[in-house]
Amino acid sequence: MGKVFAVLGDIHANIEALGAVLEDCRAQGVTDYLCTGDVIGYNASPKECMDAVKALACPVVKGNHDHYVSSLSVNLNDFQPHAAAVIRWTREQLATEDLQWLADLPYVVTVMGMTLVHSTNDKPETFGYVFDNLQADANFVHQKTPICFHGHTHCPMIYEKSMNGVWRIDPQEMRLQPGRKYFINVGSVGQPRDGDPRAAYMIYDVASRVVKFRRIEYDIAAAQAKIRAAGFPERLAERLQFGQ
Repeated sequence: MGKVFAVLGDIHANIEALGAVLEDCRAQGVTDYLCTGDVIGYNASPKECMDAVKALACPVVKGNHDHYVSSLSVNLNDFQPHAAAVIRWTREQLATEDLQWLADLPYVVTVMGMTLVHSTNDKPETFGYVFDNLQADANFVHQKTPICFHGHTHCPMIYEKSMNGVWRIDPQEMRLQPGRKYFINVGSVGQPRDGDPRAAYMIYDVASRVVKFRRIEYDIAAAQAKIRAAGFPERLAERLQFGQ
């Protein structure tokens, strides 16, 4: 049996979503896992999500929330006040070894000829965004492998580069073609922003070269209740309901 990877990203401390996704992974015959970062932030179960990801014993790259929470010397005075408050709250929930685990995460990992990054390959430590073909093309210049999985925008998407240019392809099940490069946003487990509130992740079958996007129902109300109990901005609870 060949390897079947589940690629998880932007979990954002949402254990209800992550639990539902991992249950679906088992049902789908997943053999291995990859994580494109931002294990914590926005939601109210950072420790539970970190422990669950650690238990997968899989490659994980550093997201911007992972960076800001674990970089205790970062001055948060210039942050939006609500965002800074969530970062401070998250730090208080984590042990020293948890913060060190986040701090030690690499920005880029290569696994079996696949690249894993949270944002982009050119300057991964600056956490730039890719929203269009031009931005994707700039990323492809620095992409050393045929396939790169990323996150950060919370919107699943495929960018394909061939001799004819760069194409944006809506998330779908498709076979990756030899001789082309792919920059694939796997979507967000814990805070989708594409108008679909269901948790998002992606499956990649190495033998068949087929990628398949998955959307999973989860207990949104339970995640919202934890956000409100933690005293986070109401906007963070509301957006889960609408996938925005």
